[in-house]
Amino acid sequence: MNLQRGGAGDAEPNRMVYVVDDDESMRDAVSNLLRSVDLPVQAFASAREFLAFERPDVPSCLILDVRLKGQSGFAVQEQIADGALSIPIIFMTAHGDIAMTVRAMKAGAMDFLAKPFRDQDMLDAVDQALAADEKRRAADRSVSNLRKCYGSLTQREREVMALVASGLRNKQIAAEMNLSEITVKIHRGQAMRKMESNSFADFVLKAKTLGIGSSAEDS
Repeated sequence: MNLQRGGAGDAEPNRMVYVVDDDESMRDAVSNLLRSVDLPVQAFASAREFLAFERPDVPSCLILDVRLKGQSGFAVQEQIADGALSIPIIFMTAHGDIAMTVRAMKAGAMDFLAKPFRDQDMLDAVDQALAADEKRRAADRSVSNLRKCYGSLTQREREVMALVASGLRNKQIAAEMNLSEITVKIHRGQAMRKMESNSFADFVLKAKTLGIGSSAEDS
């Protein structure tokens, strides 16, 4: 296992690329390629070392050889999925075929490169994988913030939010909840403020994002 980072100093990386290949020369070649464009790299000779490594919470991707000693890359891909680890995977192999490529992509791989590959193809694949992971992380942060906001709502405000999201008007909600229409408006206004919604459309969109207002919503 060897750590190779791009950039100067010992500052914590703001992204990371992992390389798993039991061929030392290939690990070094890929790591050096990524270092040449200032990408931080962590390389491993086995999947076990990678899975045991304490990974920083930054946008990342995994470059994984299909054939590893004692274990296939596909088995590692399954372990990663079973462990609820979300990381884009770029497969590389010297023995690839169409069926193997299809299998990898169906299981969620970002790309599948045949050795020897063009340096630019690898760099492009890594760039796309890191961008995808950053997008996923941003979406996760957004949903996490929504859940935090939703957690601050009172039970009445949650009920009003669910009914609003289901398409009912204030008058209908008032009848449904046996409240006055003005009380419903107050609850809706407070819920919108707590959900950090500046518009009715945004309020409904956030409810839908959280699955509120659907038939699956808690009663």
